[in-house]
Amino acid sequence: MINIAFISLGSNIGNRLEYLQQAVRLLQQIEQVKVVNMSSVYETDPVGYEDQAAFLNMVVEIETILTPHELLKKCNEIEAELGRKRDIRWGPRTVDLDILLYNEENMKTQDLIIPHPRMMERGFVLIPLVELQASLVDPESKQLLADVAHVQKEGVHLWKTFDGVGAFVHFAG
Repeated sequence: MINIAFISLGSNIGNRLEYLQQAVRLLQQIEQVKVVNMSSVYETDPVGYEDQAAFLNMVVEIETILTPHELLKKCNEIEAELGRKRDIRWGPRTVDLDILLYNEENMKTQDLIIPHPRMMERGFVLIPLVELQASLVDPESKQLLADVAHVQKEGVHLWKTFDGVGAFVHFAG
């Protein structure tokens, strides 16, 4: 069975765009994963632990035959390969991959909650997610994500757009 999942990516250390691009490439190299769509890249203020550099964030839509836990394991492996350290909660990171949605499932286990538990509070997640699919609905609250995203724009700025051919170009607007 083909499953649809949305994964957020974020980076605020070093060459942030390069880390995002490497993470997408590593996702594409997973045999059981097909990246079908990518959002633009947004520069965002840090949330939680604020004494750190701004983030670049984006969301990818994938098709996969992996289970949610198998997908989580692959995301964690990509983070480790790209040097992710977990020293400070919500602290600086080379790259962060979070599963936001997996089909329309609701699941809560010790190591994985879907939909992502803080998704509805984070413009840096909602805005690129809605860019990919404006009709998405939160499986728990049944709210249209676009209705929530429009009030979560503070601190989220379009940084680069995806040209649809494989490159990101600086936003001219």
